[in-house]
Amino acid sequence: MKNKWILFIASRYILKGRSNSPVLAILGIATGVLALIVIIAVMNGFQLGFIESILEISSYHLRTESFSEDKINDLRDKLLEIKGVKAAVPFKEFHALARGRRSGQQAVFARGLEGKTLEIDTGMAEKLFFEAGSFDIYNEKNILLGIELSRRLGLAIGDEVTLFSITGILSANEEDSGLDTFIITGIFRTDFYEYDSSWVILNIDAQVFNVNESGLKMGIKLDNRFNDRHVLDAAVKSISGLPWYVNINISSWRDYNRSFFGALRTEKLFMFILVGLIFLVVGLNIFQAQRRSVLQRSEEIGLLRAIGGNKNAVRFVFVCDGAIIGFTGASIGFISGLLIASNISDFFLLIENIVNFFINILNILSKFLGMGWTDNFSVFSPAVFYLKEIPSRILPAEVIIIFLFGFLSSLAAAWIASGKVINIEPAEVLRYE
Repeated sequence: MKNKWILFIASRYILKGRSNSPVLAILGIATGVLALIVIIAVMNGFQLGFIESILEISSYHLRTESFSEDKINDLRDKLLEIKGVKAAVPFKEFHALARGRRSGQQAVFARGLEGKTLEIDTGMAEKLFFEAGSFDIYNEKNILLGIELSRRLGLAIGDEVTLFSITGILSANEEDSGLDTFIITGIFRTDFYEYDSSWVILNIDAQVFNVNESGLKMGIKLDNRFNDRHVLDAAVKSISGLPWYVNINISSWRDYNRSFFGALRTEKLFMFILVGLIFLVVGLNIFQAQRRSVLQRSEEIGLLRAIGGNKNAVRFVFVCDGAIIGFTGASIGFISGLLIASNISDFFLLIENIVNFFINILNILSKFLGMGWTDNFSVFSPAVFYLKEIPSRILPAEVIIIFLFGFLSSLAAAWIASGKVINIEPAEVLRYE
């Protein structure tokens, strides 16, 4: 209770200050926190969307290779016994050329799956959206096409598509040409352009896989993909004791996506650093303002020291100023950043409407001057970006770190700037007063 005067004087210095520096500092911190939360949330939306599409549709969390087809059920049962394994899906794959009856041809990536895959693999079911048809590959002559691929080839549900195996084309044996015709039963969308423009999915038992001698693999989904190392070790121990185990290879999503995920992580780190420079600039502003405040209030500091305030208590007055500025600015930026990041599509729509309002005014004025102007503005135009809406993903740990950055940058600047208080002696300051 005896130190309540510290907070009282600190608040008086802010509210009754001689300049608008506290307001500018608060706005600077709020802007930095808001910008960093929104930018990181949008970046998380893009990056995690890509990562989850890759892991849920293509690469899986773990995968096994080098086992025979007659051991599929035995291997799957053994893997599902391991704690943390959610699903085990066998698959085959090869590269081919796809051609419609009245259209050109396109290089594609063919993935062979079981007809019941979506019932087993709920993660893939959540990422695979059907624009037409359904996941109907129970028949060996049925096939699913990505939506962009179907547009390029001009194909729709019920049309025929012919696959030319690249391995078969290079083969001298005409009987193994790898040519087969399928009926389109589904057109899917993943929101990942590479898959939508080049993937086809068909039954794992289709004859075309035998021609290509496609190796059988098992994709493994986990409850938590970050437990991959632990589950991988458990899987190796579990299947290494099987009598038919012969060098079955098990790999993690970290291994076969290392370069891509590493690039995303580096990109996010550098974006964090660049936007975080806002806090450095604001911290320097607070440092200069607090140092100037110490010099301007030297008489008041001397008076506080003379009536019993020790050096640390008087210094803490200015540290409290920095804490109040930092906490207020970080809180404003934190709340507004979360509101914008949670409603990012509406926020960008508002910006577009405001910009387009002024563009329309300029278009009207330009007609009187006989000049052309420009089309409406769009932040994320579908003609440029392959997305239907702007993704945003808020991670609690990151927004807390951003809040602490804003708060601690102000606190540190105030602490450093208030160091001069220690050197002020009341007798020297008050000698001529």
